[in-house]
Amino acid sequence: MTKKRILILGGGFAGVDCARKLESYFYSDYDIEITLVSDDNFLLFTPMLPQIVAGTIAPRHIVMPLRALCKKARIYESVVRDIDPVQQHVTLEGTPEKIGVRIHYDYLVIALGSETNFFGLKNVEKHSFTMKTLADAISLRNRLIDMLEQAENEKNPKIKKRLLTFVIVGGGFAGVETAGEINDFLHEAVSYYHNIKRDDVRVTLIEAGTTILPGFTKNLSKYAHSRLEKNGIKILVQNAVTSFDGKNIVIKKLSDSSSESIIDSHTLIWTAGVTPVEIIQNSVFKLKNGKIIVNEFLEIPNYPGIFAIGDCSQLDSETNNKFPPTAQLAEAHAKLTAYNIKQMIENKEKKKFEYKWKGQSAVIGKRYGIAETMGMKITGFWAWLLWRNYYLTKMPNIEKRIRVWLDWNIDLFSRIDISRYGFKRDTSKEYRELDEVDDVW
Repeated sequence: MTKKRILILGGGFAGVDCARKLESYFYSDYDIEITLVSDDNFLLFTPMLPQIVAGTIAPRHIVMPLRALCKKARIYESVVRDIDPVQQHVTLEGTPEKIGVRIHYDYLVIALGSETNFFGLKNVEKHSFTMKTLADAISLRNRLIDMLEQAENEKNPKIKKRLLTFVIVGGGFAGVETAGEINDFLHEAVSYYHNIKRDDVRVTLIEAGTTILPGFTKNLSKYAHSRLEKNGIKILVQNAVTSFDGKNIVIKKLSDSSSESIIDSHTLIWTAGVTPVEIIQNSVFKLKNGKIIVNEFLEIPNYPGIFAIGDCSQLDSETNNKFPPTAQLAEAHAKLTAYNIKQMIENKEKKKFEYKWKGQSAVIGKRYGIAETMGMKITGFWAWLLWRNYYLTKMPNIEKRIRVWLDWNIDLFSRIDISRYGFKRDTSKEYRELDEVDDVW
């Protein structure tokens, strides 16, 4: 058999699961080369990011080195600069220390995920915090503690109120879970501060839709809404943020566009939407809603051997687009794509994408959650416990599972930690743009 080269772009759930599945098919076949390209050298377990903010879990316990997960694949830690489906190669960025690389392939899997969508609100993008990366979570944790430290000795009541007001935009999974964890953290943390009362802390969740967690049934969404409000979180539905200058958040009620109000706050966390990365938006592939259109085999039409999976893809069949872009859907995409590539290499028939939804769950604060699974609707403590057990089993590294489990149990019997990490957001990362590249055949 002629040597085959499989290139996977993206080190998230979809990309890593696809690489691992391909390795299980071709581990001892030296005629198959598998290459994985990722911005980072680790897989980030994103469902647990809000718990990094709260300090429930240590940051290093939700990151798994790619080289420990993928034993056969060749791994590049780099940024994709260009995808050329005609010449069948991908160009990677150079850095100040090394030139770029051009990798040729026979089969390509695009699993580049998504980035935060600010819907053109440049001032919001400039001043707000996001929840996509480990650095985002650590930066937000530091911000919460910094606001508490400043408010502790602030004499001006107006400034103090602004320091202790925290606003989360987006009522989906990320927004609700982040709001719940932030609220619990702040209410426990004030016990360390003599001049801050629990009622001084204000957490507000803003959602443009008519309900939070719209993917759940109406009753479960209502339960989540009620529970969050009982925990002290103010929820504003059918409201949208239009501006934020670092001090004042301007919001408008969607039912009355002329009605605007202002929330005085220094801290805005934006989880309101995602959009595919720029390299995909600028690609030659046909897009819908900014995502690459794929057929029933998850293959890009008119480009045989090129697949798009995870958050950056959209099936051309409407019946298969009803599922939210979650880790379990990315896993299903990855397994089918790996199987279809194996079938193509062996000149066998490919399989169509058919997916049975397994259910969903969300945590809404300590020891509370909601879940839908196997036709059952669960709320409260048991839903929270189900969430924990499900995601613990989905972590691909047994060592990290044990560490997270220990973190959770230690947290049950210890006071909250308000130590601020010595870390700052780095927005100055630069890549060297070079015409010269290494050709990898």
